[in-house]
Amino acid sequence: MSEAALVYFGAGTLLFFFWAYGIVSFALDCKNRFLPAAARLTANWRARRRDESREEEREQRERQLY
Repeated sequence: MSEAALVYFGAGTLLFFFWAYGIVSFALDCKNRFLPAAARLTANWRARRRDESREEEREQRERQLY
């Protein structure tokens, strides 16, 4: 009986280790990969919108001059 309990708790400990490792890896991936990518994406969107508005203002000024 004690060998069965040892195997049972040993297997549970091993599975818990991989489960915890997966959670930590996912959290680190989110922190180091997904969040910076999302920040770059939003920065690019904002820059594109800013550039488009500047271009539109420039075109309006050009039209008003002629």
